[in-house]
Amino acid sequence: MVDYIVRGDVALLQVNSPPVNAIGHKVRTGLLDGINRASSDDNIKAVVLSGRGRSFPVGADIKEFDGGFTTGIDLQKLCDIIEACPKPIVAAVHGTALGGGLELMLSCHYRIALSTARFGFPEVTLGILPAAGGTQRLPRIVGLKESLDMITRGQQISASEALKMGLIDKVTKGTLQNVMVEGVMMAKSKVREDLSLRRVSKQCVRKGENVEQVLEEAMKKVQRTAKGVMAPLYCFKALKAAVDSPTFEEGIKIEGQLFRVLITSSQSKALQYAFFAQRVATKWQLPNGISATDTTPLRLEKGAVIGAGTMGAGIVMVLLNCGIPTVLIEQNENFLEKGLKTIQGLYAGSVKLGRMSVKQAKKNFSLLKASLDYHDLKDVDFVIEAAFENMKIKKEIFSKLDNVCKPSTIFCTNTSSLNIDEIASATRRPDKVVGTHFFAPAYYMRLLENVRGKNTSPETIATVMSLGVKMGKVPVLVGNCHGFVGNRMLNCYSAEAAYCVEEGALPHEVDKVIEDFGIPMGPFKVGDMSGTDIGYKIRLELYKNADKSNPLRRDGRRYTPLADRLFELGRLGRKSGKGWYRYSKPGDKEPFVDEDVTKMILEHCKKYDIARRHLTYQEISERCLYAMINEGFKILEEGIVTRPEDIDTIWLNGYGWPRQTGGPMFYANQVGLNRIFERVCHYRVMDPLTHYWVPSNLLRKLSQSNVPMNQWMNGLSSNL
Repeated sequence: MVDYIVRGDVALLQVNSPPVNAIGHKVRTGLLDGINRASSDDNIKAVVLSGRGRSFPVGADIKEFDGGFTTGIDLQKLCDIIEACPKPIVAAVHGTALGGGLELMLSCHYRIALSTARFGFPEVTLGILPAAGGTQRLPRIVGLKESLDMITRGQQISASEALKMGLIDKVTKGTLQNVMVEGVMMAKSKVREDLSLRRVSKQCVRKGENVEQVLEEAMKKVQRTAKGVMAPLYCFKALKAAVDSPTFEEGIKIEGQLFRVLITSSQSKALQYAFFAQRVATKWQLPNGISATDTTPLRLEKGAVIGAGTMGAGIVMVLLNCGIPTVLIEQNENFLEKGLKTIQGLYAGSVKLGRMSVKQAKKNFSLLKASLDYHDLKDVDFVIEAAFENMKIKKEIFSKLDNVCKPSTIFCTNTSSLNIDEIASATRRPDKVVGTHFFAPAYYMRLLENVRGKNTSPETIATVMSLGVKMGKVPVLVGNCHGFVGNRMLNCYSAEAAYCVEEGALPHEVDKVIEDFGIPMGPFKVGDMSGTDIGYKIRLELYKNADKSNPLRRDGRRYTPLADRLFELGRLGRKSGKGWYRYSKPGDKEPFVDEDVTKMILEHCKKYDIARRHLTYQEISERCLYAMINEGFKILEEGIVTRPEDIDTIWLNGYGWPRQTGGPMFYANQVGLNRIFERVCHYRVMDPLTHYWVPSNLLRKLSQSNVPMNQWMNGLSSNL
């Protein structure tokens, strides 16, 4: 796990634990043995610590967290031993030094890195804090303010930034071999240096000026940006302990106490679950057993996007940013010109924010060809259709594509709810048709819901999943049903929110309950942001053949026309200055409660003889959340996804579900499936006309047992 190599009078300790050189107990033991061996060998004058393969050690082995590092030496003691070594130790960094890897680096006396290296403490994203001295050593090197940014936010920095703030001593270019050679040279040059000046624990915290103000502002930022999340607050407390504690050892003691609270919390378990859930979601498998491991994706060299609207323009930018030459097709010159201006504006914004250089933006944009002619698609490898959400329009587009594209071209539709198989029926290649549901804004949102039809080939699936990874997305494979996974569950959640308003709550009251739970924006604020016209048009398409004789029913199921009435009044949301809320002017973001909306709701209830009542906070929360959770279990039992982790990954990355609760399915497991099932049955009795309150058979079965979450899908094909 750790190679010991002698280069003259320098010992090289190279961590060799692929793929990421995680600092598990065998690595810690190997490093300890190497340090002791070098320390006791009179022929060795200095040590260089590095990693083999693609990176310097990147952090602790997350799988050991439940074990509490009980095997072998713990990382904090190892860092203390490294720092106390009587011979100079140089950290030679390539790749990344993250978490425990950065703590190892901080305990070394000197630090050199490749120009491509990156550094950071991502522990906060896993619900914990750096607990091997990271919160105490970092502010002694880079200062308090910089440490607060890096640790409470999990912010990564480049090698140039690290050099500027004093985190490393030198930057070099080249490969691992180059940084190793430079590391050995640095080690040789430091043999006679006084190491007492380089032991970080013996230094004072670099508080800077106005330390109380810095702490106060940092605390306010944590409270504002991480509402309800424990880890950022505890990271702040640990850094404050570095400032307040009279000694390094006292600060370490507090760091350890805070870590032990976090590591045993439900939030850290949820965040670590979310971490693994996202990794496993890309490992797709079909019901017939064919999977990602035995399917080779096609090579994609050129793509196309149909539709230059907001979504299409965003998708184009994503493709250009990963180096794929792309053709953009529109139906007329005006739409095409508007789309090009949108893309240019997105690049200008990226440059302004410092996310991209002017040179890189121009290079990316040069990969784009704009056209009104479908024949320009004759040599593309894939097409992503991003036209209006209308089945007739989409089938016309796919029929055109089928006539001009080469037989191997993959056809992707960005539909958010329409039937993939019906769209595929417009082509002679249903095996090459797949859903690629992007989320707005496409250039920012990470989720990509890839939807397989009944005829979609494994090769097509493998190709779009691979494309998703290349685009920097989190691709999740789902089956074909109305709304797929995310929007199918969202429909239950949104409908129940509307029924709560119809029965007695007001939009701002429902939004507050949801936002207090941790979802950044309640359903009515989301509706205003998206535009009430969007939902109205979707409902027109969805219910175009439904029985509408009763305004409160659609095909015998419960329905509320409140949102339709809002649209009819011209209240389109933020863009019109009025929606479920009012805004100071069209386009403003700050919502205000509008008495006209309250009046509209009361008049609606009076017109249809709906008796309003007081709805408790608990009832609103349960109805909105448990409705979608019940639907999630139906999605599992129908085989729309392979595992509950897929559902949670979708909601965490596409819908703003609070990560510290793990996702809707993990949250249900934490609440208790017997409790969820009991409340679903309760609301079914209250509302027998709403289909999503019919209890899931899988939920019923699991509620009667104590099956761990990772075994929910075992024996699913048996009689539920």
